[in-house]
Amino acid sequence: MITWDDFINVDIRVGTIIEVYNFPEARKPAYQLTIDFGEAGIRKSSAQLTKLYQKEDLLQKQIIAVINFPPKQIGPFRSECLVLGVVGTTGEVVLLQPERPVTNGLKIS
Repeated sequence: MITWDDFINVDIRVGTIIEVYNFPEARKPAYQLTIDFGEAGIRKSSAQLTKLYQKEDLLQKQIIAVINFPPKQIGPFRSECLVLGVVGTTGEVVLLQPERPVTNGLKIS
């Protein structure tokens, strides 16, 4: 169990994917994403979304991500946030996203 203080220290925000690239160096199929979090800045992330999403489907899609983890080096790529999704029984990832458009950078609470 975590405490309420543990939860409120996780900075979860809404962002819009503004760039998507293939990530051939990743161990598992993935994309490199650039995400606009409004006033919280622009961050990069690696995400294993290739089973359900084409690159063009991800552009301009709003997503939910944790933005206050330390950066993680994944091969030649530095991931700066963790995109959140539901992992299905065969490993496919379904993105978490707001049910309607909202301002980039809004905090999830």
